[in-house]
Amino acid sequence: MKYMKLKNIAFALMGLTMMACTDQNFTELDKGNTPLAITPSSDHIFLEERNHSVEAFDLSWTTGTNFGSGHAITYDVQLAAAGTGFSSYVVLFENVERVYNWKPTVEDLNGLLIDEMGFQPYDDVNLEARVIAHVAGLSDEQVATTKFTVIPYKPVTSTLYLVGDATPNGWDAGNATEMTRTDNGIFTWTGNLNAGEMKFLVKRGDWLPCYCKLIEGMLYYREKDDEPDDKFIINEMHCYKVDVNLLDMSISITQVEGVKPAYDNLFFVGNETGWSFWSMTVDPLDPFLFRIGVNFSKGGEFKFGTAEGSWENMYKATSANAPYTQTSMEFIKGFDPDNKWNLTETGAFKICVDLRTGKERMLMKKFDGFDGLWLVGDATPNGWDLGNATAMNKVDEFTFTWTGNLNTGEMKISTDKQSDWMGGWFMSSMGNKAPEGKVEHTVYINKSDDWCAAQYLDIGVGGIDNKWKITSAGEYTITINTLKEEILIQKQ
Repeated sequence: MKYMKLKNIAFALMGLTMMACTDQNFTELDKGNTPLAITPSSDHIFLEERNHSVEAFDLSWTTGTNFGSGHAITYDVQLAAAGTGFSSYVVLFENVERVYNWKPTVEDLNGLLIDEMGFQPYDDVNLEARVIAHVAGLSDEQVATTKFTVIPYKPVTSTLYLVGDATPNGWDAGNATEMTRTDNGIFTWTGNLNAGEMKFLVKRGDWLPCYCKLIEGMLYYREKDDEPDDKFIINEMHCYKVDVNLLDMSISITQVEGVKPAYDNLFFVGNETGWSFWSMTVDPLDPFLFRIGVNFSKGGEFKFGTAEGSWENMYKATSANAPYTQTSMEFIKGFDPDNKWNLTETGAFKICVDLRTGKERMLMKKFDGFDGLWLVGDATPNGWDLGNATAMNKVDEFTFTWTGNLNTGEMKISTDKQSDWMGGWFMSSMGNKAPEGKVEHTVYINKSDDWCAAQYLDIGVGGIDNKWKITSAGEYTITINTLKEEILIQKQ
């Protein structure tokens, strides 16, 4: 006889809800002459994933008889496609005692039908169950069967990803942003979204199937290229909470305040500062990142404070005299241990500190400056012609300046005029930002640099394209410090 046996009978016994009656003394037990019978609590069961954790139905059987022998009865319970004569079956229980029903959850029964027995979702699956009772020491078997119908479902994906120019990693399907699964079909994600479009992928790297916009607040499951491909529109760069329910195809995109780092301020302190506290700058794209550029003339030890003048609650190296290449960092609530990094050379360095709890990092890299900088954009004299971009004048190792006429329009600054536009750029802290006429922070992004990309855990640097918006034409002077990442765009 052919049969399909569950991979682990013990797992089936534990994972599937069942009830048992306890016989205190098998040698005195007389089961009487009650015929063996097996009965489902319903003869037509419709499964829905929204009810995945509840009981699907109750398949129960009587004790049968031990023919007055006083011997224990054991049971085999099997499930097969109706009309096959049990030429192939799944073993639900084998040689079990005092077990008189099977109560699978909706998810367990659905998985059994689709994964173990090979049935198709949404078909009427006609099933037959049988119980075989064996009495110890006797050769006679008792057999009872019953029939019922189940309609299984196709489980929704267990993974879901954000993709689009509104999302942290842009239209890079292979690096789409993963959402958090909280239950069957329920996903959530909180983070910064840019102004732009987005939809949802089932699997990284695969454009189909995907979930697109049906109407506001509702999703559409897209399986073919010729089906509608409407995206959700994000109108404003902000922190959002995205909640998706694939069971009722609903979506909620809500602006939230966002998660903040443990401290609003961070200070660089060490031998170079004379042990005074130098304020670091919050990265405008990621509030967990703090930055500073330092031209070291002394080198020596350093660490990071959370309050000016306080030697408590500091971020420190995880070992004494750590080299600047050691990225591991820990928060020390009191004073000890007092491990510090120790820089054994001089020169300019850029430092990036990540305050994500449990993922604290210190990233530091030597900075040699740039040979040139070039203005690009329709606000600049040579427009978007990157090969003919407007050169700035180098004042010293880290400072560039330019004076001339700007048109109304957009502008950013190239560090290398890389022809594929995937090189280094100084940009505004947000898209379409008008210059403030005072010193402000500028974002440096090198789209071809792994060190730059590694700093942004939740943002794909390839999709960042923030430009200044010149709203009033006229003569301007632009001065930029590439080490401190500060810029002054001032109309004359």
